[in-house]
Amino acid sequence: ISCAQTAPVEATVITAFRPGSTETRFGALEFIGGLELSSSEPLFGAWSAIRLLPDGERFFGVLDTGHWLMGRIGRDAEGRLSGLSSVTITPMLDADGRGDQSKYNVDAESLAIRGDDVLVGYEQRHRVTGYRPVSAIDSARPFRMSFPLPFPVGELRNNGGLETLALAPGASPLEGALVTVAEKSVDGNGNLFAGILDGPLKGPFRVVAHDGFDVTDGAFLPDGDLLLLERRFTFASGVGLRIRRIDGASLKPGAVVDGEIILQAGMDEEIDNMEGLDVVSGADGTTRIILVSDDNHSILQRSLMLEFRLAD
Repeated sequence: ISCAQTAPVEATVITAFRPGSTETRFGALEFIGGLELSSSEPLFGAWSAIRLLPDGERFFGVLDTGHWLMGRIGRDAEGRLSGLSSVTITPMLDADGRGDQSKYNVDAESLAIRGDDVLVGYEQRHRVTGYRPVSAIDSARPFRMSFPLPFPVGELRNNGGLETLALAPGASPLEGALVTVAEKSVDGNGNLFAGILDGPLKGPFRVVAHDGFDVTDGAFLPDGDLLLLERRFTFASGVGLRIRRIDGASLKPGAVVDGEIILQAGMDEEIDNMEGLDVVSGADGTTRIILVSDDNHSILQRSLMLEFRLAD
């Protein structure tokens, strides 16, 4: 039974990524605009992942409280983010059609949409679960409780599991496969557990971890390269953000992959606990990157949506 809650969302426009500066170019990205979001609906927040639907307007998200988040992105006359509308929040259902499960069972951290299937990565009870159809997700039950993971699930940390689910382009060597990367669960060499879950190159790989940054999401560029969103928090330097670009040709079983940093930001920029990333095509044909933050339902944190254009 659907228990969708309507969530009126207020948005404050962010015009500068670095407050007080007219600079728009940061690393390989150009800042387009952003939003600071709030809602009178208590469930709003704790946003872990975002995926835009092909129309570039409707979005899908998961909250780490075990809820689906759906709505539409609004834009102004210049095409910049202006607000969210038609936002609803719905409990994820288990196989018996029950919502409001324990946090251990529904700590949703990552999301991918493939055709009519919605795939969700969970931590604590580590797994990738499939739901369908995307058009009736508010009443969907799991059709597949778990994809086999190509690395030992027992090695995943309780609060450092599958933070990334990314769908490779169909025309890439991975042929539309589903790829997952752990947040901060590492092997004996300090490399993050990762895997290609299906397709012709199915198998485990590793991602080099750097400087105490944790991987919080990822998405593929049209050319097959993988973007990884990374976050770090220390009391000395506050919160930090980084996006790394992994060469798509390096993604294969047994590989240990690394990549160039295309964006780095900290307390001088408009960031928070950035947890979600998606790659979309702008109306002008450019490649856009959308980021969202998880406010942990804390008055000390913010729900942000940021948009960049890949400059190169």
